[in-house]
Amino acid sequence: MAFPQAPSAPVARSAMAYVLAGGRGSRLHELTDKRAKPAVFFGCNSRIVDFAISNALNSGIRKIAVATQYKAHSLIRHLQRGWNFLRPERNESFDILPASQRVTETMWYAGTADAVYQNIDIIRSHHPQYIVILAGDHIYKMDYELMLQQHVHSGADVTVGCIEVPRREATGFGVMAVDEKDRVISFLEKPADPPAMPDDPGKALASMGIYVFETRFLFDQLRRDAAHQGSTRDFGKDIIPHLVRQGNTYAHRFTRSCVRTSAEAEAYWRDVGTVDAYWQANIDLTDALPSLNLYDRDWPIWTFAEVTPPAKFVGAEAGESGLAENSLVAGGCIVSGAQVRRSLLFTGVRIDRRAQVQNSVILPHVKIGGDARLTNVVVDRGATIPERLVIGEDPETDAQRFRRTERGICLVTQSMIDRLTNR
Repeated sequence: MAFPQAPSAPVARSAMAYVLAGGRGSRLHELTDKRAKPAVFFGCNSRIVDFAISNALNSGIRKIAVATQYKAHSLIRHLQRGWNFLRPERNESFDILPASQRVTETMWYAGTADAVYQNIDIIRSHHPQYIVILAGDHIYKMDYELMLQQHVHSGADVTVGCIEVPRREATGFGVMAVDEKDRVISFLEKPADPPAMPDDPGKALASMGIYVFETRFLFDQLRRDAAHQGSTRDFGKDIIPHLVRQGNTYAHRFTRSCVRTSAEAEAYWRDVGTVDAYWQANIDLTDALPSLNLYDRDWPIWTFAEVTPPAKFVGAEAGESGLAENSLVAGGCIVSGAQVRRSLLFTGVRIDRRAQVQNSVILPHVKIGGDARLTNVVVDRGATIPERLVIGEDPETDAQRFRRTERGICLVTQSMIDRLTNR
């Protein structure tokens, strides 16, 4: 088969990134009571959505749109503050597209495909030749230019980004069965017996929710799907399975385009959709050589840079010292005579004398009282932990007071603290 000749110029310059950021993320429980999953804080300074958008920008894409829906205020505010530097006069664009009943007066975004279909006119106004559909709720670093090049080379109708996972772990994903050239021959949603990769029988190819289309072809598929009464208006459930059956679908392996610190490093991709996974992905960053490098100046994770004073570590009294070991500490934090180990302190956290924080993720503007002890905890933004409160040492007590996962991670919010102190 003769593939079309790839263009000499970067394909990304003629592409638009369309980020689907409307999901709630209900398995994060109280962390998404007031914000959408893509707006959840991550890695001391960022939000989850920043990874997909930063990947697009670093890949050379200069036309970006973000579709929002569920409790979108904090997400929209973050996008307005952190991503307003793209300029139309440089042939750049950044559109925030809330669900606004643009097709009918009664229908919000009915699914991921509908979130694109309802904004066809806005996409068309920017004249992209290709469109990269992205999920806004995963943590990874990827060069989309390489995926775009494969799409052009192969002559595919759609190219699907895929991660390689052990077959026994692939039962929770949409799995692609491919031939020796990575052409997709079937798509199975959460199969009991996932099909193996041709070159590695112990692994399967799971969809990342990343798709590349030629824009006009995508519009035709969205219109066809919108006219089908039985459709759920979803890429993974409707558009992609149809194209696997009727079109020309190829898989793009994440290992070919992931951005990593060395050739031997892990191809890092995480769905932080549960409290346990969210805690673990954050704590992983405290390793001496973490799999996800946030210090890579060649592939930075862009975000809203809040102006804060430096972090400060002080002794509350003679003989006491503020200490942080193997931890990430954002600006505006004050650790006063307290001990912090293998933890993340987001912006503006205050920890008082003799408090101990270990293996914990402390979101912005949390205050931790003196002599408190926190282990294996996620504390939501703005909570105040009372003096001498102990969390993470007594499973039964923790389960009565807070949300405790099967792995023993406690999620703590201000409303939980209020119920505890008002007893």
